[in-house]
Amino acid sequence: MTQKLYLEDLAVGQIYRAGPRAVEAEEMLRFAREYDPQYFHTDPEAAKSSMFGGLIASGWLTAALTMRLLIEGGAPFADGVIGAGGELAWPRPVRPGDSLRIESEVLNIAPSRSRPDRGNVICKTTTFNQNNQVVQTLTAKLIVFARAGRG
Repeated sequence: MTQKLYLEDLAVGQIYRAGPRAVEAEEMLRFAREYDPQYFHTDPEAAKSSMFGGLIASGWLTAALTMRLLIEGGAPFADGVIGAGGELAWPRPVRPGDSLRIESEVLNIAPSRSRPDRGNVICKTTTFNQNNQVVQTLTAKLIVFARAGRG
């Protein structure tokens, strides 16, 4: 089990890693049929004629898998990964059989002036495939709680 971290434990430049996590075609299809039913996500044959040249995962599945990896150790915050905004990019698609891993770097830490039990942290999480190619970047503003006052 990963040590759970509080605001006081963080330092700019720290990097947390998690993964790998394989992505199978059936998982991609199931997710896309439910949440992002575009043909290049739901129809392997039709996807061959798309700009992607084949089936790709929805970017939202990539985001969801990244979140899972964050929870499993890529951002081991004691009270959870609580988002307060951010910027997301998908520079390369995820394909069936890809294996994803993440690196999450602490970019900024700002204790709250009005709420001493927490602070705002900016983390950049980069999701890579098995070839070390970037498939997603997420720069997120997070709320991280302080240890002080916790049981």
